[in-house]
Amino acid sequence: MNKSLVLIFAAVAAAACTARYDVVVAGGGTGGTAAAIEAARNGARVLVVEESPWLGGMLTSAGVSAIDGNYRLRGGIFGEFTDSLAARYGGYEALRSGWVSNILFNPAAGAEIFRNMAEEAGVQLRFGTSVTEIRPGWRLTLSDGTRIKARILIDGTELGDVAKAAGAEALDDGVTLQDLTYVAVVKEYDHPVPVPEPEGYSTDTYRSCCRNPLAEDCGGVNPLGQQLWSADMMLSYGRLPDGHIMLNWPVAGNDIYLDYLDMPRDSVYRLAKNRTLGYIRFLQTGLGMENLGIADDVFPSEDGLPFYPYYREARRIAGRDTMTVSAARDPYATDLYTRAVAVGDYPVDHHHVQNPRREELSHLWFGKIPSFSVPLGVVIPVKVEDLLVADKAVSVSWEMNGAVRLQPVITGLGQAAGALAALAVKKGCHPSEVPVEEVQSLLLDHGCYLMPFLDLKPGDDGFRELQEKGVRGEVKGTGRTVGWANETWVKVPEE
Repeated sequence: MNKSLVLIFAAVAAAACTARYDVVVAGGGTGGTAAAIEAARNGARVLVVEESPWLGGMLTSAGVSAIDGNYRLRGGIFGEFTDSLAARYGGYEALRSGWVSNILFNPAAGAEIFRNMAEEAGVQLRFGTSVTEIRPGWRLTLSDGTRIKARILIDGTELGDVAKAAGAEALDDGVTLQDLTYVAVVKEYDHPVPVPEPEGYSTDTYRSCCRNPLAEDCGGVNPLGQQLWSADMMLSYGRLPDGHIMLNWPVAGNDIYLDYLDMPRDSVYRLAKNRTLGYIRFLQTGLGMENLGIADDVFPSEDGLPFYPYYREARRIAGRDTMTVSAARDPYATDLYTRAVAVGDYPVDHHHVQNPRREELSHLWFGKIPSFSVPLGVVIPVKVEDLLVADKAVSVSWEMNGAVRLQPVITGLGQAAGALAALAVKKGCHPSEVPVEEVQSLLLDHGCYLMPFLDLKPGDDGFRELQEKGVRGEVKGTGRTVGWANETWVKVPEE
């Protein structure tokens, strides 16, 4: 047999061994999980490739099981997820177990809910696997050697690694990475559970995490300018409904600054874990909480910690739309609102206290904005067709990332990416060619908010009509900040 025939037969054999999917979601992060569920519910053949053994990303695998914002904007998959949590724990009031959030839960419970939703939708799942090679036509090689082909590829990773490898252009607007956190879930044992002293441990790192005899306390503020709370307030911050405690404490706790995007992952994990282990060590030895230790019944990992850190920043793509703080503050100054597919109501929350440049970045601490919508184009790269982004790598300005990165917004954008992918498959076109009105209509079918109007909620008479009028500009909302809450109303309530 001549050489050319051998090559032809080899190519045919390889093609025959290549599994084909309408949509491959690389990374089962918060947005990737929502994208997969939505795409599968709309008839697409969907595969999720996820390194960890769980779906849900920052909500589960990274341990951030305290939801930031959107408590009054619970729609779509986000609303389904929180309703499932409420049903599991005995109602929404039971989820208010810690003061940092209105919705807290055990990460393992969240992972189980997401997996059930995905399997019921028909999503195929490959855990413990990642994409190692991306070739034209979205021919992918996985870490286990499997070859697959995707009609549409969705990046659901924590850092936007797949979008970068697939050729997506970066949004170059300057970036100073936010502090990251290796979250821990701890519980009270009936005996001491000492954490060994990690590399680089110093009590000086943690002594001003709360009001205590070791704190360098000057008027209730530590040397980094952070308010000092009592030890009880520090622990009740992330108390979960089952009594476990989520440690995600930014006040001389387990936040750490690393220039992590291009660092070796094992180095990032080691340094971030050491910061967290040191924090737990200080709680045990410095504050006398010797029975407080890493929970042995949450994460199925060797050390009991989450599978990866909580990254607040990712590589952001240049998208067909870019969401900015100015667009949130003045939503009708541009036409971005007409392409709205997801909503958020959290302030612009940046963590930079551990950064050596913290003084020049201090203005970013909880910047006030009204509740806001995010346009569809943030998930669509400008130059690469049939690629979508469904997690924190969406096209938002660096400053606005502080509000868009939060779990409810990313869930909504992931659902929008999944709807867009499914429609593109059905229509036989690129996602960039699908009319935004069709995506919005499908999302409204599934009880999603497009505009953050609080006047009506999903299921109310007139909700859909109000949302449709909102994106057409036939009615407009008025945004305001009330305490910690950001609101938008068509008819503003009287004070």
